[in-house]
Amino acid sequence: MEITFLGTSSGVPTRSRNVSSIALRLPQRAEVWLFDCGEGTQHQLLRSEVRISQLTRIFITHLHGDHIFGLMGLLASCGLAGVGQAIDLYGPPGLADYLKACSKYSHTHLANRIRVNTIQEDGLIYEDEEFKVSCGLLKHRIPAYGYRIEEKDRPGRFQVEKAKALGIPSGPMYGQLKRGETITLSNGKRIRGSELCEPTEPGRKLAYCTDTVFCEGAIALAQEVDVLIHETTFAHQDAEMAFDRLHSTSTMAAQVALLAQVKQLLFMTHFSPRYAPGNPLQLEHLLAEAKAIFPQTRLAYDFLTYEIPRHRSPEALVSS
Repeated sequence: MEITFLGTSSGVPTRSRNVSSIALRLPQRAEVWLFDCGEGTQHQLLRSEVRISQLTRIFITHLHGDHIFGLMGLLASCGLAGVGQAIDLYGPPGLADYLKACSKYSHTHLANRIRVNTIQEDGLIYEDEEFKVSCGLLKHRIPAYGYRIEEKDRPGRFQVEKAKALGIPSGPMYGQLKRGETITLSNGKRIRGSELCEPTEPGRKLAYCTDTVFCEGAIALAQEVDVLIHETTFAHQDAEMAFDRLHSTSTMAAQVALLAQVKQLLFMTHFSPRYAPGNPLQLEHLLAEAKAIFPQTRLAYDFLTYEIPRHRSPEALVSS
């Protein structure tokens, strides 16, 4: 599971930050999942190492422009480029109507390969043999959902050498042992699968929460995840503005990470341009505020790529 930040600004793009979008690359299945799609996202994808041809799912948090204005353009480009795989979209009510209107007035045909799944309530919205995705309502000016992505636990490696030493013939019995079942050999000896498999590898977990003011919904989604990506539009001293606009401060994001017992990292994103270089408050001030509450915090920036390790490691940055 590898995260690439494609846009880390709130509201409007800046010279160094595009508006919201994050790509989750799943190398083991050659898929890319996108979370939000602000204006210019397809340009950011082209400038990154993420392959648009592997895009299979797009999750939209809410229908504010800085999170969806790039969606129609990206889908249209996928069609023109002949990207033939189906793309599943997930988002709040109104997403399908928005795309229909864009398609109608731009005379763009999206074809049947684009499937829109409307989120009606909190809970599980997607599951397969390797992953499951849940959503939860956040607290914003319009309906906004956060997402929790969970990789399922993997069985430990089957020790073939040990099985051979015990005289177990290769074939169906290996499959039974890999599944943890108990088999009986021709000599009457019983062997449990757990004796020949290494410990189960815990799946990794990621939560994406934006846009929202501090709320219980974000804490629930982020419970014991490895990595939390949380909006941090304002500094702590601008908390009144944050409550008024229903966005988070640096300290709110850190409190969510602390209360949810996030295991590895909090990535702050969705920064207001008011903290751009040259202004009295800088993003480093927001980082210091958050780290005072949750030390394992980092500032996200466009094109930062991070691979979520299966086990804790001091540094997992892939590129900068």
